[in-house]
Amino acid sequence: MLAPDRSPDVIEAEKMVLETVRQLVAEKVAPRAAAIDASGEYPRDLRDLFAKNDLLGIPFPEEYGGLGSFLTYVKVVEEVAKACATSALIIAVQELGALPIMIAGSPEQKKHYLPKLATGELMTSYALTESTSGSDAANMRTTAVRDGDHYVLNGTKVFITNVAVADLCIVFASTDPSLGPKGVSAFVCHTDDPGFKLGKVEHKMGIRGSPTNEVVLDGCRIPADRLLGSEGEGFRIAMATLDKSRPGVAAQALGIAQGALDFAASYLQERIAFGKPLAKQQGLQWMIADMDCETQAARLLLYEAATRCDLGTDDVTYWGALCKLKCGDVAMRVTTDAVQLLGGYGYMTEYPVERMMRDAKITQIYEGTQQIQRIVIARKTLGK
Repeated sequence: MLAPDRSPDVIEAEKMVLETVRQLVAEKVAPRAAAIDASGEYPRDLRDLFAKNDLLGIPFPEEYGGLGSFLTYVKVVEEVAKACATSALIIAVQELGALPIMIAGSPEQKKHYLPKLATGELMTSYALTESTSGSDAANMRTTAVRDGDHYVLNGTKVFITNVAVADLCIVFASTDPSLGPKGVSAFVCHTDDPGFKLGKVEHKMGIRGSPTNEVVLDGCRIPADRLLGSEGEGFRIAMATLDKSRPGVAAQALGIAQGALDFAASYLQERIAFGKPLAKQQGLQWMIADMDCETQAARLLLYEAATRCDLGTDDVTYWGALCKLKCGDVAMRVTTDAVQLLGGYGYMTEYPVERMMRDAKITQIYEGTQQIQRIVIARKTLGK
């Protein structure tokens, strides 16, 4: 494992940030989690709380108002997700939508957008997926045509997280369909641009307080200086973004797993059956041991991937896939076992583990399905 190249100042800053986050989660986030899930409403109060406490820009470079620590960022997402996966997604999607600007933005674009994204003055989103190009991201139909000093975008994106509450949306569109993935370009759209419209609202199994929409680009006309990088670089930008956004999803999954494990362990200690606490039953102890072991293993893998993102190693694609695969699968297994450990109560909305199980499932799907992660990992392992 690599040792993080971290200064004492960064380590101390992380300690202070995590202490703050744990207090906010206990006092503000956890009490709201069930209501957010039940109502399906976006928790603007928590978004504002995160912005006020400088949690939205943690992975941003220091020169733009961030802490510059990816490892701290995943730990923050993990802490919030222990109580509420929806709320953790506010922080994770801000990183996702900012990454293309960090990766490919011009100095002027970075200076204009990143400080406002770091403070939460602007909120962002990320539009890659289409109905015919989910895992096959290069097979997109959305187009962008140059018209003087503007581009005109047409097409439909699907399953776009938090775009309904965002000011910006990073949109990927083909500027030359004949080139396939080499013809894809990336653009910064403002959600109030003419021709940028919200389509269908999706109703989901989990993360219900995070709005998910279609985006309809109907002659959406934007200034040409909103192109990120050069024409044809969009697919590379999208893939480089996913390399560093997958650990954020992994952190969300890990937090969900730890939250479910903590609740199940507490329940077993309190619930009496056959004249003794369930925690005294050896079979249930073994379940808890397996859940704990898998969660700890996932954490080590995630922190290693985050460290490599901070160090800028050339294998972040591989490590991003590893941690996303492991943490997503662990989240699903641990939450399912937590429901089982609570018996009938685990199936009831009165207890949080059924919500955690529903929330966990999406971590095996978005930012690249688990099958895609296995392809990425196998190619690296087999040397292809």
